[in-house]
Amino acid sequence: MNNYTREDILRMVEEEDVGFIRLQFTDMYGTLKNVAITSSQLEKALDNECMFDGSAIEGFARMEDSDMYLRPDLNTFEIFPWRPQQGKVARLLCDVQKADGSMFESDPRYVLKKVIAEAKEMGYTFDVGPECEFFLFHTDEDGLPTTFSHEKASYFDLGPLDLGENARRDIVLTLEDMGFEVEESHHEFAPAQQEVDFKYDEALLTADNIMTFKLVVKTIAKRHGLHATFMPKPKYNENGSGMHMNMSLHNEAGENVFNDKNDPNGMSK
Repeated sequence: MNNYTREDILRMVEEEDVGFIRLQFTDMYGTLKNVAITSSQLEKALDNECMFDGSAIEGFARMEDSDMYLRPDLNTFEIFPWRPQQGKVARLLCDVQKADGSMFESDPRYVLKKVIAEAKEMGYTFDVGPECEFFLFHTDEDGLPTTFSHEKASYFDLGPLDLGENARRDIVLTLEDMGFEVEESHHEFAPAQQEVDFKYDEALLTADNIMTFKLVVKTIAKRHGLHATFMPKPKYNENGSGMHMNMSLHNEAGENVFNDKNDPNGMSK
């Protein structure tokens, strides 16, 4: 994990010629949102003075207390490798706070941080490894999503059957440019269905990585003229997409408490 200071962020923005910063957060339904600022407004954002109307975000706030602020997590600073190299675009993931300075209770990132803190008080650390499945479909003549694909590939197939091979490769390379450790990628069972697995990490970092992962997949797919969807079941009579979450809960001695050597199945009750 990065350990950036405010001065680090300001220096990197200047040295890397970053012209645009996206302040990103997640709504209650798991959709990534953002406010974009220029580098001239960065100091204001780092002082948690970037305000937005929470009543416009699904499930966030009522009209009478709609003023909310974005509090950037400095360790999430990342430059998007697919954007121009002059006037680069970067992002900071943010927590949401209310006008009185307290954290917004329904911010999903804050909810997770609270649970992680509770687990830590009980002597536990929580690691998660996701297996993310998605489909790569064609777009229509207007560039809008469809659920159509020419390909007929299945599990672990390769080109020329696997028509998403090039897009998947570029997705993996882009993820690695952004610091991901991608463990494997392959075609899944259904035509046009893909899977990319990245290394497990502690719960908050993994949650942040999943949001970044989805953004990368959709962005790179679009550059290949394709639409990436994480819908659970986009097509009748075809396999749906899952997101298997491999979890481990370790105590202070470093033991995974999900394991029990005395149980016939090796699983703790």
